[in-house]
Amino acid sequence: MSKILVVEDDEMLNAGICFNLQKAGHEPIPANDLTSAQPFIKKQAVDLILLDVNLPDGNGFEFARKIKSYNRKPFIFITAHELDDEMIKGFELGADDYITKPFNIKVVMQRIQAVLRRVGGTSHDTAFTCGNLTIDFETHTVKKSGENLSLTPTEFKLLYVFVKNSGMALTRSLLLEKLWDNEGNFVDEHTLTINISRLRSKISDETYHYIKTIYGMGYQWIGDAHE
Repeated sequence: MSKILVVEDDEMLNAGICFNLQKAGHEPIPANDLTSAQPFIKKQAVDLILLDVNLPDGNGFEFARKIKSYNRKPFIFITAHELDDEMIKGFELGADDYITKPFNIKVVMQRIQAVLRRVGGTSHDTAFTCGNLTIDFETHTVKKSGENLSLTPTEFKLLYVFVKNSGMALTRSLLLEKLWDNEGNFVDEHTLTINISRLRSKISDETYHYIKTIYGMGYQWIGDAHE
């Protein structure tokens, strides 16, 4: 279940979005202005922010620019203006999506799910222990036998995909798709091979081997298994 902050001053629209989020299994948090939204954002107690551009006590764009320095949660802008310049401005500020009014609520729910999948779900229960590894997906830190490991962003993305799909056979094409981010940055076959090799060398030792190669298919996270 994801906690989603809905910052929208139209009370009926806000209630409708929250109702549908609840039906979809999420925990919506309604806020009608930036002042009431601020405490939740400062605590980083949410997984996604739906942010209206025009609010009674400020501009959503300026608010997003302000909070970027201390809050890295994904956010989606909501606006009544279908203007290319505004959309570009929103994405330049780091928005994960941009929704214009009026909208089909079913489409909005799908786009919210897409963003949550892309960023890896919720911020809760982010600590993971496997073998001699301790991984915190919130802080992007990895420890091996208590010692900090230094992983590149691509290596950490790979680790996340493997851990979250433990026991499943992951094809190379699926891994490449998972590493393609919302800014259009992608990893090619050669780079994927190099990053898997580097990740293996950093996390594995004589006891734990974690990533198994399934010849002709791809790879599998084998957790505590010794091979």
